[in-house]
Amino acid sequence: MVTNSYRDAYDRSLTTPDKFWLEAAGRVSWSQAPHQAVDSARAPLYSWYPDGVLNTAFNALDRHVQAGRGDQDALIYDSAVLGAKQRYSYAELTDLVARFAGVLRAQGVGKGDRVVIYMPMIPEAAIAMLATARLGAIHSVVFGGFAPKELAARICDAAPMAVVTASGGIEPSRRVEYLPAVAEALALAGAEGTRVLVKERDGFAAQRADFAGWLDWDEQMAGAAAAAPVDVSATDPLYILYTSGTTGSPKGVVRDNGGHAVALGWTMENIYDVGPGDVMWTASDVGWVVGHSYIVYGPLLAGATTVLYEGKPVGTPDAGAFWRVIEDYKVNVLFTAPTALRAIRKADPEAALLARYDTSSLKTLFAAGERLDTDTYHWAARILGVPVVDHWWQTETGWAICANPRGLDSLPIKPGSPTVAMPGFNLGIVDSSGAEVDAGTEGNIVLRLPLPPGTLTTLWGDDDRYISSYLQAFEGCYATGDSGYRDGDGYLFVMGRTDDVINVAGHRLSTGSMEQAIGQHPAVAECAVIGVADPLKGQRASGYVVLKSGVDLSVPVLERELIALVRREIGAVADFKNVAVVEALPKTRSGKILRKTMRQIADGEEYVVPSTIEDAGVLDQLMAALRPADANGAG
Repeated sequence: MVTNSYRDAYDRSLTTPDKFWLEAAGRVSWSQAPHQAVDSARAPLYSWYPDGVLNTAFNALDRHVQAGRGDQDALIYDSAVLGAKQRYSYAELTDLVARFAGVLRAQGVGKGDRVVIYMPMIPEAAIAMLATARLGAIHSVVFGGFAPKELAARICDAAPMAVVTASGGIEPSRRVEYLPAVAEALALAGAEGTRVLVKERDGFAAQRADFAGWLDWDEQMAGAAAAAPVDVSATDPLYILYTSGTTGSPKGVVRDNGGHAVALGWTMENIYDVGPGDVMWTASDVGWVVGHSYIVYGPLLAGATTVLYEGKPVGTPDAGAFWRVIEDYKVNVLFTAPTALRAIRKADPEAALLARYDTSSLKTLFAAGERLDTDTYHWAARILGVPVVDHWWQTETGWAICANPRGLDSLPIKPGSPTVAMPGFNLGIVDSSGAEVDAGTEGNIVLRLPLPPGTLTTLWGDDDRYISSYLQAFEGCYATGDSGYRDGDGYLFVMGRTDDVINVAGHRLSTGSMEQAIGQHPAVAECAVIGVADPLKGQRASGYVVLKSGVDLSVPVLERELIALVRREIGAVADFKNVAVVEALPKTRSGKILRKTMRQIADGEEYVVPSTIEDAGVLDQLMAALRPADANGAG
């Protein structure tokens, strides 16, 4: 089923990586073009294009203006919560970025300095990122609305020269004040003297003037002198992005300049099939890796138009919000999380609101962030009539490990699979001893070193932690932390995190497989299966389901039907007998279900509410379902 164009590219990337990735580097504008691709002198700490020199912001902006496309839309801002819309051409965005780079420079920010950006989904967030890159400095974007303690931890680790923020973020039902949070975070970090720049927004209680010494974005921009792009080594850091764990200090994933530009340029052309003038909308947040790669950098590196959306898939104002944006801006490629699709489907199961909008511009829908369950896949493909492409990647990799490369080949889609490994990712499935397993056998998903360009080069200030966290479990490999299998055609099926494999009476079972079975039920909008401690069998599987709107089905009937589904798909060995209907599942703001936290609650263990949780109140609502219902067992 795998065609020659993909196979040729993949094989060349592994057999002659230097040649393959130097060819890809030809699409980037270099101040000094590289002659070497991968540098293994410090293995297992590999680097890319050690002799290359460039500026990422120049590649994302200036070169398109110089090529005569300055009047083309670069960024479209759409605030569904405010009803505001604004377009920025490449020439306009380049000017704004150059002037804000001048603002930062006037505050002492220079090459290699860090800038923490704590912003809502407004154009100034992207401008601040690109301006930092223009100076050869390093940005660290922290998701707007993170608690002061979490922001403080990142400030302590990154030691920024400046913090860029705004008055606050706007949710459908509330406003989140940022300025008091920033002040508290700086105090907790002992960094009160850090320069702070504020983009003021109407309707917030705290104002910039309430904080001595903080500077106003608009006032500083009014008299700013434009700053020219600063050349950096390809191996110099472009940004730090912190991954959030439930314990310990955050891990600062480091992305370089050169490998990042090359890899994202390659993906835009070969995975997303997006080029100059195309419109790409990534419905995420700049605080996440998806927002870094495919709201800000990827589309602009490709000379495309990117949409920055401040809103939700439902509730701003309804479940037709996504279809409205596609119509308004003639979106060609939409990239979103499966959880957004499930939210739309729950609110509007038959997609009745879609009929109001013309979405004929849409060529492809891409999904990532959580496994795209087959039921949601079929629903989205049916209502939109376009290819729905699941692809799998991580904050650490920065781009897709596995995907369906629409610009290179249109491979057959297998529901439930993110298709095949992308060039440069030497993917293996191994057992606990590191030995490769047969096709169809589930095991640990690993990536043999070196990782391709654009992936993490280390953790900020801590090479040893990078090695111990990712490179020690399996010799010569990066451990993804996910389990899965490949079929006979080489298609990967990701079944979940390795700690989501449960042991029932000596049988190792994937909760992901059970979720896939439960998701087939027509009443289920989304679900999570966890392994709950059991004194007899070690663990037992318990399912938690959210129903679609308008479903009228008794819980006992639903429970019987779901148990039968799991028995049919997995077998009696799953011993699946517990089902609870809940209003919502606890998730991170990027859409990942907090299964580990649910399991800790169910087992009566101490747990820490992750900083990334979307709505901590959901955990309170789940307590009754997670503890008393399961405490009785089901025998």
